[in-house]
Amino acid sequence: MIRFLFVKNRKNGIIFSMSNQGELTKIRHSLAHLLAAAVLELYQDAKPTIGPAIDNGFYYDFEFSSPINDTELPKIEKRMREILKTWGQFTPTPVSQEEALKIFSDNPYKQELINEINVREEGLTTYKSGKFIDLCRGGHVDDAGEIKSDAFKLSRVAGAYWRGDEKNTMLTRIYGLAFKNKEELEKYELMIEEAKKRDHKKLGPELDLFMFHHTSPGMPYWLPKGVIFYNELVKFWREEHQKRGYQEIVSPILNKKELYITSGHFDHYWSDMFVANMGEGEEYGIKAMNCPNAHVVFGHKTRSYRDLPLRLSDTDTLHRFERSGTLNGLLRVREFRQDDAHIYVTENQIESEYKEVFDIVKRFYSIFGLEYSFRLGTRDPKNFMGDVETWNKAETTLKKILEDSGVNFFVLEGDAAFYGPKVDILMKDALGREWQMGTVQLDFQQPRRFNLEYTAQDGSKKTPIAIHRVIYGSLERFIGILIEHVAGAFPVWLSPVQVIILPISEKHREYARAVFSKLKESGIRAELDDSNETLGKKIRNAKTSKVPYFLVLGDKEVASDNVTVEKREGESEKMSLENFIKKLKEEIANKGY
Repeated sequence: MIRFLFVKNRKNGIIFSMSNQGELTKIRHSLAHLLAAAVLELYQDAKPTIGPAIDNGFYYDFEFSSPINDTELPKIEKRMREILKTWGQFTPTPVSQEEALKIFSDNPYKQELINEINVREEGLTTYKSGKFIDLCRGGHVDDAGEIKSDAFKLSRVAGAYWRGDEKNTMLTRIYGLAFKNKEELEKYELMIEEAKKRDHKKLGPELDLFMFHHTSPGMPYWLPKGVIFYNELVKFWREEHQKRGYQEIVSPILNKKELYITSGHFDHYWSDMFVANMGEGEEYGIKAMNCPNAHVVFGHKTRSYRDLPLRLSDTDTLHRFERSGTLNGLLRVREFRQDDAHIYVTENQIESEYKEVFDIVKRFYSIFGLEYSFRLGTRDPKNFMGDVETWNKAETTLKKILEDSGVNFFVLEGDAAFYGPKVDILMKDALGREWQMGTVQLDFQQPRRFNLEYTAQDGSKKTPIAIHRVIYGSLERFIGILIEHVAGAFPVWLSPVQVIILPISEKHREYARAVFSKLKESGIRAELDDSNETLGKKIRNAKTSKVPYFLVLGDKEVASDNVTVEKREGESEKMSLENFIKKLKEEIANKGY
């Protein structure tokens, strides 16, 4: 079944669509007004700015004369419930620009918004409930009595720049949770508590996978176990792509500015890149994307229609200047790698190639039991390269491919890359959270800018079409999400340590070392815990490290030349070492299938 709807806009990573304009969104929007009313009663010199509904509740940004923190939220929340009892309907009043400026004469933030609104086309409206009045376009509950006082809760205080620009004033953002009833709120709070236990920023260092250091913000250090995990993921990616005819390339991390002028990234992306100027009169960009280099590789030799589709893949290190306030563990970094590829095709190969890419998506996501859907991003009328006719053709092509695929998808208008429409991969994790991961982008523009061409069957010269695609997306981000999805309990083939050997006492160490040697010789990633700790302590340590298997070796195992296999999930079985190795190698080869 195809899920198909149009989405008008997206802000701060939150999707606003027609489906959002339902009862719950109206409740959340109304609660943002209620929050502002309570704050103004308690902090009379506060200046409210904007307060939208978001995917799990609402927030409102304020300027306070003195900072507040989370300890003051119960007081504000209590006042919200008191005010709610006195509220009725939300009453709209159309106002002129002059009237609006007068109403909000003491609030420079509201005045800035009022002066930017095209009054002739959009109009200005205030909404009032109780004594509180706010500048608003609407979208509230019909009556405040529809809001259940036990179904919302203020959650936290955070900093936020006015209008998201770090050059502007830092405001105080108060977040709230809101659901239809108390049961849904409690269910969400339980999910949040579970998410904290799974937090990759906590589990990653605990499992010795990665760390960060203040001298390189947003750039992870991969520790030995993390490198094993990372390399196994890339190895799987490489093997699967070699089967499908991809050819891997490596290209320079530093490129002259002229390369990005040709690609269009200088006009559309330069401010988000790290830039190097070595004083020789030339400016270099530190690579933030792979596509310009892939185009250089395509264009370095004569190409024929027989070469197409030409699939060039790479996992080069990329750098993007993400603002410090947005950095978030592995989920938002400045240094990362992508499971990237650029595919050059003729126009009549687009549909078949997309089907091949969707097949890779299915393989890569199903292996981890991940649900996914697609989102089609269409042309941003203010930020695109090329002609509208070509864009319309590309968007029509992608829409047909998605409809024929049978995979759930929806359309987000204006969310395309500047050079072409894209299909983003949205993934759901074990907690039901949705993440944007990989992307598949159709590009008619950049091959023209690089003067790429191939010789067609009739001998004429034609421009190829480029498909930019990443499946996992940023490998760093995917790993962070995967850690949380499985709570650090990785499948055997990805686990940095697959088996821990636990001799019960000193007299069993010799046998344990022999078992350890055979496992290593068989290519199994094993560790030997021959410390003087008690068996109980060793088992607890093994479980904490989330290793899939541990072998307990005592008198019975030594006498029978067997091993007692304990699974991470708690099951136990006795078998010969040879059978265990055979079984484990099959499990690794099958990737859990």
